[in-house]
Amino acid sequence: MHQPEQLPHSENSIIAELEEAVRGGSSEKRVHTLRQVTNLFLHDGERLSEDQIKVFDNVLCMLVSRVETRARAELSKHLAPVDYAPVDLIQQLARDDEISVAENVLMHSTRLTEHTLVEVASTKGQDHLMAISGRPHLTEAVTDIIVDRGERQVIRKLANNQTARFSDTGYSGMMAHAEDDDELSEIIGLRVDLPNKHLRDLLRRATESVRAKLMASAPPALQKEIKKVIKAIADVARSDGGLVGRDFTLAEEAVKRMKGLNELNDTAIAFFAETRRFGEVAAALGLLNNVPTEMMAKVLEGPRTDIVLIPCRSAGLAWSVVAKILTHRPIKHAIDTDTLKLAERDYGKLSLDTAQRTLRFWMVHNKVEK
Repeated sequence: MHQPEQLPHSENSIIAELEEAVRGGSSEKRVHTLRQVTNLFLHDGERLSEDQIKVFDNVLCMLVSRVETRARAELSKHLAPVDYAPVDLIQQLARDDEISVAENVLMHSTRLTEHTLVEVASTKGQDHLMAISGRPHLTEAVTDIIVDRGERQVIRKLANNQTARFSDTGYSGMMAHAEDDDELSEIIGLRVDLPNKHLRDLLRRATESVRAKLMASAPPALQKEIKKVIKAIADVARSDGGLVGRDFTLAEEAVKRMKGLNELNDTAIAFFAETRRFGEVAAALGLLNNVPTEMMAKVLEGPRTDIVLIPCRSAGLAWSVVAKILTHRPIKHAIDTDTLKLAERDYGKLSLDTAQRTLRFWMVHNKVEK
């Protein structure tokens, strides 16, 4: 019959100390024993089998939950780079609410499982996400969650992680984060694994400053691709420049995210108009009025200034924002001063109720007035 693998005498002695510390030792005794075992792993643990390490693992998991934060953090720092560290203990340290305990393990431990990374990324705060974001070889399952939950600094760090892998959904989310973050746009644009469709969309939305920085920083192969994409964008703009028929998925994701963060305000929409990002203007008007983006695109590209006023009033936009939309909207002939003044007067007279009723009429009849 198979006998359990025996530990060497010195290790058995320490296990006995561990069990005594768990059962009733003082706080000082627990910390002292914990340090003894840590030193054992650092100097002799590599020669232990997985079965032997498992013996330590079981007792250590109980002990580590009964010591103070500083001792847990010290243990994490020492064991994080150890390839033979106890597996269950590493998962427990990674789940610790205290970032001083979890950080080193989340950043460096090769014993950490994807399951635990997904759990921590889904449930912990921004400090934990920041630690995970710099970890080598992150999988799509983990990056999808970080992209969804991470704030600006976390997303920038993740985008700078050249070994992290992203799903198409993950990249779409990253692009949405980059809508109002030029620094992130530059970081994403320099990723060699960025799919062409996302590179095209990023460059189409990017400011001239971001395009110039990408051209200056990109390696030769990527620089060539960037030039090619920018030329294609310019060719399309010269031949058609229109909104109708465009894929608004990324613009809609961006404005939806901004609305969730209470950032989809007059300032944001004015910025979109000034930078001629009318896909985002159309998506914003669509979201704020609960109507299709495509309908708003037709309104913005249509010949009638008065029609544009309706969804703007219904969305509650200030005249200063509406003026920027009218001034920069994608039409062949720019609005003149007299027409703009007339529009301002009409906008002042247009009631919220009338604007909302007109939009409902358009939706019911599935058409915009001509």
